[in-house]
Amino acid sequence: MTDPQVIVVGAGPVGTVAAYRLASMGIDVLLVEAGRDCAIDLRASTFHPPTLEMLDELGMAETLIARGLKAPEYHFRERATGELVSFDLSELADETRFPYRLQCEQYVLASMVAKKLDNHPRAEVRFNHRLVSFTQDENGVEVALEGPFAIEKVRAKYLVAADGGNSIVRKWLGVDFEGFTYPERFLTLSTKVELRDYIENLACVNYVSDPQEWLVLLRVPSAWRILVPAKEDQPDEWLVSDEKKNEVFRKLIGREDVETGHRTIYRVHQRVATRFDHGRIGLVGDAAHLNNPLGGFGMNSGIHDAWCLCDKIKANLDKGHDDTRFEAFDAERRPVTHRFIQAQTMQNKKMLEHSPEENHAQRLQEMKDIRNDPVRRRAFLRRQAMFESLEESKAAIQE
Repeated sequence: MTDPQVIVVGAGPVGTVAAYRLASMGIDVLLVEAGRDCAIDLRASTFHPPTLEMLDELGMAETLIARGLKAPEYHFRERATGELVSFDLSELADETRFPYRLQCEQYVLASMVAKKLDNHPRAEVRFNHRLVSFTQDENGVEVALEGPFAIEKVRAKYLVAADGGNSIVRKWLGVDFEGFTYPERFLTLSTKVELRDYIENLACVNYVSDPQEWLVLLRVPSAWRILVPAKEDQPDEWLVSDEKKNEVFRKLIGREDVETGHRTIYRVHQRVATRFDHGRIGLVGDAAHLNNPLGGFGMNSGIHDAWCLCDKIKANLDKGHDDTRFEAFDAERRPVTHRFIQAQTMQNKKMLEHSPEENHAQRLQEMKDIRNDPVRRRAFLRRQAMFESLEESKAAIQE
């Protein structure tokens, strides 16, 4: 494609969905990705109901659902006692066709959409092409793409940066990425051992609180994923060692002879770009904001960013460029990232970790009180399912 109207950088779930929605709107789009394919990344595995509604609009929800696990119920559990507080998204069946979390690895969606883009008359996908620089003027953006054998310049009306937390687009723009990085890291292990054989009444999604080592247990179609915190002074080579793996599973199920498919260490951030709109360039997903994974909000909010930005691009192409539409994108998505995504993920982390001096019993009782109050419970479910954040996003532009 020599003259795309939009260039999307990054073929993760956010970038591929953005590109496909633009193509579905009748917009010529070029999707570029530095890697050779859609990378297999274990970080995101939860799709919330509003995201499934968006994918359904693109005709993709049912295919993805067939490859995932429906998880209407999720648990907040006490590791020491086994006590749990259960919430069930089935209560929201009166406002969504998808009253559950779908557990499915993010690369399944990205790969599926990339294949659809390959066959779309309005789209082109180029793997092994890295954005190295760009310039913009009042009429568009010119991007320099490094391929296997040459650097090519491609011009478009708009550029969508979905190129992750280390976004080269954000760095070239000189945008501050405000926030902080947690001193501890997260270690994720995966295993095909059925944890339900050892832990009674285990849901597909479990947040387990403990003063020594909290953890998250998530079921995806291929395996169980176990997420635990790693202290700052613990070296990487020990965290991925058999010794650490044995320690985790000994504490969890009383076994050490457990095979793992992945042992991955993540540095965890809470950061937001100071602005999402930059002339004819928009930042979406991890390029715009990073948060800890507790609650499954990162990928979902990134898709919501892309959905919003695509609407603004379509309006500009149809009606003529107007900077205020991109400004509206920033006004809709950046404040809600602060008010909801960042705040809620930090709260979810605080809910799992506790020390002897904290009144953890009171915090547990508060969760029970929410569960036992129908009004508060529904509000909590809507917030965790991201309905509230989308409503805040739409309301922001009207303020």
